[in-house]
Amino acid sequence: MGRKGDEPVPLTMIGAGEERPILRIGGSESVRAHLENLGFVAGERVRVVSDIAGNLIVQVKEARIAISRELAMKILV
Repeated sequence: MGRKGDEPVPLTMIGAGEERPILRIGGSESVRAHLENLGFVAGERVRVVSDIAGNLIVQVKEARIAISRELAMKILV
């Protein structure tokens, strides 16, 4: 879990129940601003609650949020 030297991976690549720190947010400026408004910022921890057909329910900052696979691909952990 977040060992030093590991390459960042998209949030979609970790399994349900795993928690990792957010390392970087990709995408356009508007996408990054949208994700930041939802609480996805570098350094914050995020946990995948479930993966349903590629869409994720995640927990970040004490809130559970459903995000599309497309958005989850932009969150590197």
